[in-house]
Amino acid sequence: LITSISGGFNIDLFSYLFGNILTIKTEDILFTFILTLIVLITIYYFLDEFLSTAFDEELAKVSGINTKRLNAILIIITALTIVLSMRVVGILLVSSFLILPNVSALQIAKNFKRALIFSNLISIFCLLSGIIFSFAFNIPAGATIVLLNVIFLILTLILKKFFF
Repeated sequence: LITSISGGFNIDLFSYLFGNILTIKTEDILFTFILTLIVLITIYYFLDEFLSTAFDEELAKVSGINTKRLNAILIIITALTIVLSMRVVGILLVSSFLILPNVSALQIAKNFKRALIFSNLISIFCLLSGIIFSFAFNIPAGATIVLLNVIFLILTLILKKFFF
């Protein structure tokens, strides 16, 4: 937000860091939709294995789960998500969407499945709210979304301290 207001950065660096979520093309939407389907199907198909590996990788190996293959699948879908999203929304927004909603959801969720649902809801809320605020106050959408994600994380940390 501050660099946008001051006008101190080169446009190329600025677009690479922040992207421009408001100039998404039809192809970008199609790629995002296909990637979303791939990720959802992968998570649905491997959910139990992901959970076992995340909580105790050694026990998962002993139980017969191919953890190397599972880790490779997770790395591939994460890399695809980052590469396809970085063009559209920039590095900082991709990073904030990969980290902040998940950490926020883990603060208030009682189990992993709820954390998945909460993180998606938090992401959607911050995305829509950020776009609305950016139009209302004439500020960059990407930076506003990141700021809302940070605020949401701080709020969930406060809620966890007092209520959970």
